[in-house]
Amino acid sequence: MTKENIEYIRNFFVKRKRMPSYSEMLVIFHFKSKNAVFKRVGALVREGFLEKDAKGRIIPGRLFKPLTVLGSISAGFPSPAEEELRDVMSLDEYLIKNPQATYILKVDGDSMIDAGIHQGDLVLVEKNRAPKTGDIVIAHVDDEWTLKYFEKKGNRIYLRAANEKYPVIMPKQELVIAGVVIANVRKYR
Repeated sequence: MTKENIEYIRNFFVKRKRMPSYSEMLVIFHFKSKNAVFKRVGALVREGFLEKDAKGRIIPGRLFKPLTVLGSISAGFPSPAEEELRDVMSLDEYLIKNPQATYILKVDGDSMIDAGIHQGDLVLVEKNRAPKTGDIVIAHVDDEWTLKYFEKKGNRIYLRAANEKYPVIMPKQELVIAGVVIANVRKYR
């Protein structure tokens, strides 16, 4: 496996937001048979560069380069900064524990601004996770989708915004929790 092949797959995924098909990998690997591609994909899965989801589709594994962790920084009082190589980490490994059950949504609106979730942010959502009071959830409530705090008092479930100008949502007909937010990503520039 050459680094160029891995880099090509990585770039393909970043540009097209999907993994290449086996036919497209014929070109990437300069193979003549899909069986050879199947074996190469198997090797990439064993090495952790790719994974397979519950339906057997290939998804990125350790495909993205880990970033260097230089240390920590005080967010309180200033302290002497010492740059030292601590470790390397991949953001997907740090943020996502269950890739097959995790998806990303772009935030539209300001109802969660006091929770630090702003218009245009990306939230990582894990489906099939039972929400607890205080979790931020993606919910389908009375035919509308929303991002809110999950609250439960006794048998009563309601959704609460993190912005005082929005009312508490009490489901009238239906409430389906589609997932629990596990991370918020904001790009500053």
